[in-house]
Amino acid sequence: MSKKHKNRLLPRYRGEQWTGTSLPTESQHWHTGKHRSIKKDSYHGAAYQKELAGIIGNEPWKWPKRHLYFISDIHGDADAFIASLVASGGVKKTGPRDKDLKLTSEGRKGRFLIGGDCFDKGPSTLRLLRIIKILIDSSADVIILAGNHDVRMLLGIRSINLEADPRTDHFFIRMGRKMVPLLKEISNQYLQDKNALKGLPNSRECRRLLYPPKRWFQDFPKQAVWKMPEPTINKEVKNLQQKIQQFDEDSQKAGLSIRMVYAAAMKWQELFLNPKGEFAWFYKHMNLCYRNGSFLFLHAGIDDRIASILSERSWKYLNRKFRKLMFDDPFDFYYGPFANIIRTKYRNVDMPLTRHGVKKVRKKGIHVLVHGHRNLHHGQRLMMRKGLLNVECDTTLDRNSREKEGLKGPGAAVTIIHPQGRIIGISTDHPYIKVFDPMTVAA
Repeated sequence: MSKKHKNRLLPRYRGEQWTGTSLPTESQHWHTGKHRSIKKDSYHGAAYQKELAGIIGNEPWKWPKRHLYFISDIHGDADAFIASLVASGGVKKTGPRDKDLKLTSEGRKGRFLIGGDCFDKGPSTLRLLRIIKILIDSSADVIILAGNHDVRMLLGIRSINLEADPRTDHFFIRMGRKMVPLLKEISNQYLQDKNALKGLPNSRECRRLLYPPKRWFQDFPKQAVWKMPEPTINKEVKNLQQKIQQFDEDSQKAGLSIRMVYAAAMKWQELFLNPKGEFAWFYKHMNLCYRNGSFLFLHAGIDDRIASILSERSWKYLNRKFRKLMFDDPFDFYYGPFANIIRTKYRNVDMPLTRHGVKKVRKKGIHVLVHGHRNLHHGQRLMMRKGLLNVECDTTLDRNSREKEGLKGPGAAVTIIHPQGRIIGISTDHPYIKVFDPMTVAA
């Protein structure tokens, strides 16, 4: 049965008229087998329901003491982010300008978790980041988690200035076509002066600095063999040639010469890596994961090796190790278990998560993973993986992906972990607010 929006568990939308969205106002129990949001999920059924009830009933969950608002996979769509903030009830939109955002009383008490993948796809990554900064400057409690697109952007552009090394010489091109929109955006906003390219190397030298040398195709397999299985190495080498061609084609379509690509990449470094850069705060405050009570928040998922680390140490150790590897040993980071946290989709090619690994994290009191990365079309979804509940929160927010995948209207979504023991899923792509009460399932 649906319940009206006046339910005190549900957020009150303030300023929705400024977002262009139509958010759901009635709620329903977050069912596990019959309704639209999970109808294509073969994991749900009688066996699933029985396992879920058993897991929930074995040990009480520890809930946060304040609201946690999780918004993930924004992909450069600032309008979708604003609409999602309004959907949370933690932010009021007071006018048409980006700065017309005000924390509500609930927002001042709560915590906003950005679940990764701020970069790529959307119409304006820089505008999105400026709005996140507005939120931070309003005294909101904001945690930014690493997504695969965010990290790959950092590793790719930062690699340009590293010493020649077959393990990392390909990182810039490995990002491929996905970085072209942002480089074009930087070019439009910062490099339109007639002297923008003055003092830069010539085209041939810029290409040498950005692209891996021809010998990379022979040297990389020899270096990577100690870290990667042979099939993965072969796939990496094969894909890179295709990425070179795609990057050349997309740069030309965007009107970017190789010198302008290099200039934009150098400007990106100034904006993001220089301590005084406009966006220096972004990577400075980025973490790999965040834990609160029984909930672990991250971009994609975990595997058995990460489960072992969690059982022996803590999520804070993962964050410290993440920062050290990302800047000191990018090859080990990107091809090791830590990067699996930002990119696993639990495919056969991904590092495995087994029930043995799940048992370890549950002994540490972690019962729920909240993450994005696997995009959905009907709002958030509940999944059981090897006895661990996953709340999947990538609801295809950005307008370019929505148009490509046939979703109507602008996107907005937020997942709320409520102190009163509920998980609440709100999305413009589902007609009801989903409310998950584990005690009801356990009963």
